[in-house]
Amino acid sequence: MSAANPKTMTIRRPGSAARSPEGISNAPFWVEMLLDSEIDGENTAMRATLDPGTVTHWRTHPRGQLLYVLSGVGLVQRKGESVEEVRTGDAIWFAPDEPHWHGATADSPFSYLSIQGFEKGRFVDWSDREETQP
Repeated sequence: MSAANPKTMTIRRPGSAARSPEGISNAPFWVEMLLDSEIDGENTAMRATLDPGTVTHWRTHPRGQLLYVLSGVGLVQRKGESVEEVRTGDAIWFAPDEPHWHGATADSPFSYLSIQGFEKGRFVDWSDREETQP
């Protein structure tokens, strides 16, 4: 049976963070799944904390992605556009299938909440990892 969002109120306490998988960023970072699903149309949500200078590789999300900056200073970029600086309280929307990356500035950690929908067996599609970010 596939994982689904909880059917009743659920409280997730801090403390279940794990290191990010290999090959999705230039350095490992902490990820804590807050809402996990493998059901089309349901959302996944995670809290991530990146050390200064850590940036993710290019990717898309089939149903888009919302980032909410919890702390620090980050960088975001959609393909073909300039890099933008984001700060605590900023909310960033990446449209479905929009190539993008995000990460911490060289001198600040970066923590965010991300929400993305699950569709056709995935919530993220990683791109060519050879492309570089600032």
